[in-house]
Amino acid sequence: MSDIEVIDTGYLGRDRFAAAYLLTDGDRAAFIDNNTNAAIPRLMAALDARGLSPEQVEYLIITHVHLDHAGGTSRLAQACPRARVLAHPRAAPHIIDPAKLVASASAVYGEDEFRRLYGTIEPVPEDRVQVMEDEETLDFGARQLRFLHTRGHANHHFCIVDSASKAIFTGDAFGLVYPDLQGEGTFAFPSTSPTDFEPELARESVRRLVAEQPSCLYPTHFGAVTDIETAAGQLLRHLDFAEALRDAARDSDHPDEALEAFCEPRLRDYFEGLLDAQGGLGQDDNTWQLIDLDIKLNAQGIAFAANKQRRKARPAND
Repeated sequence: MSDIEVIDTGYLGRDRFAAAYLLTDGDRAAFIDNNTNAAIPRLMAALDARGLSPEQVEYLIITHVHLDHAGGTSRLAQACPRARVLAHPRAAPHIIDPAKLVASASAVYGEDEFRRLYGTIEPVPEDRVQVMEDEETLDFGARQLRFLHTRGHANHHFCIVDSASKAIFTGDAFGLVYPDLQGEGTFAFPSTSPTDFEPELARESVRRLVAEQPSCLYPTHFGAVTDIETAAGQLLRHLDFAEALRDAARDSDHPDEALEAFCEPRLRDYFEGLLDAQGGLGQDDNTWQLIDLDIKLNAQGIAFAANKQRRKARPAND
């Protein structure tokens, strides 16, 4: 049995859409990303299937605080009473006091929908949260975990290098690699969701991960990626396109509030061409159902980045 288990969290009622990972070393266990409160029973079932108890979970590691990665942290911490939460320095305050995170997400979803999707997100006691700096290491059984700060998708994002397997858990820094889109070979694309999309930093993160020469990458969306060079090349090209679209939106005569509407159809046209090359997936309604949310979020992130550049360029008295 492998010491890395991919757990399908069933996020938004979909299969193979968002993963959590269970990492074990002998009688020690750690979870990497945890999805939402609704996923906790699946995480506990994976632990039980290995004959391990919640008391044997030592670490809850979150790549960043977006709710499909960290929404279940407080509930999972309650279920695993000895575990420490490992987080990026910018992420840790939102684990200790999630009020701003909850308020922001509630404003996006509406309070009723937020509660339906994510339930109650409570604070994690500060003494159970440990900040991991860039290149900091941590011993976990016979292996060592090393943390890489990887900006571009979120400014509070890190990845985790596992010395034993030579694998890296990449959160969203190495894009989205849905199994159902691997029609004619590898198909990876970046997540440019709001509010921290920075294309050059995202490219630097991809290159940094490849330079580690990993045996395998484990993005949260979804599962093991071994064709790393191909996926990296795709991500870099897609990030170039996203940057060009940001610049076009920024320089257009469309008002700020219309930039998302400017970006989304251009993203859809771009993806249709790419997916048609994947065995005609661009003509499959199931494909668009799978990536519709990502395209909308990516358009929002690119538009947000364009607006941010506009604000910087405006005179202070505007």
